[in-house]
Amino acid sequence: MIYDKKSFLTNNIDDPEFHQKIIDALPIPIFYRDLNGVYQACNKAHEKFIGRLREQIVGKSVYDIHSREMADIYSRRDKELLESTGVQVYENQIKHSDGTIHNVIFNKAVIHDNDDKVIGIVGSINDITELKRTETRLKKAQESMEVSSHMLHKINVGILMMDDNHKVVDSNVSFAQLMGEETSELFETIPGLKGADVSVLVPEVIFKMMSSILTSGEEILERDIKFQNKLLHVSVVTLYKQKVVGAVIRDMSAPMLVRDEIINRAQRIKIQNIETVQKIARLLGENAAETEELLNSIIESHRYGDDE
Repeated sequence: MIYDKKSFLTNNIDDPEFHQKIIDALPIPIFYRDLNGVYQACNKAHEKFIGRLREQIVGKSVYDIHSREMADIYSRRDKELLESTGVQVYENQIKHSDGTIHNVIFNKAVIHDNDDKVIGIVGSINDITELKRTETRLKKAQESMEVSSHMLHKINVGILMMDDNHKVVDSNVSFAQLMGEETSELFETIPGLKGADVSVLVPEVIFKMMSSILTSGEEILERDIKFQNKLLHVSVVTLYKQKVVGAVIRDMSAPMLVRDEIINRAQRIKIQNIETVQKIARLLGENAAETEELLNSIIESHRYGDDE
């Protein structure tokens, strides 16, 4: 398209309406105040943010438009900028037209006339409220992750988390120890085994359980298996549906089972002889070693003999 550049500029350079259209097209609030802090111009985004029409803003001072507290801040900051005759950027809170408090960044600069005389201040308001909220959420999430990770590595049951690429998200030292010496050594080299291929770390049955839950999105899947002369109870749960699953692995043949674990185990498996279960409950606290031996005998007599 061919046009007369000189003609275009001549027809529009001194047109106030044209200038207004330009700043109205900008999506961020723009304002111009004179040396006395009186608004001389603003755009539609500023009108919307303040909650007043241009006619109600132009010709009014900051004290006419804003609260005394805010007006004092604007007046002080304007004075500092006029004395420095440079650029000013600062963060503050301001009440939006809907009554909510927003976090904003002011970008301001002095403006000169054709004789290079300072005649006022032009500024923009960048709303960073959502950014601040996101930062807060991320900070809280990070803190929660740090706490969770600390707890994960302190508990004495094996924990393994796997993503949808079948890679380790995180695991604890108890898990590594349950899987054997080779995995424990790898854990020392790669903290949490993060990024490792789960399929080579766990027995096939556990990997299949985790893959199944990952695909189906089910809440929980449980099973008991034998692994390296250990009787393991494996609980696989969905952490983030079809994104991340976690496995809780308990060594049910450990030398010392806590009272609550024994009771829980006795209640959940299908015991055919109820009198034997009652005998376990009576023995608790009297002879832990004999109780454990009896419980493991019952467990072995049920369905675990064929699971490797």
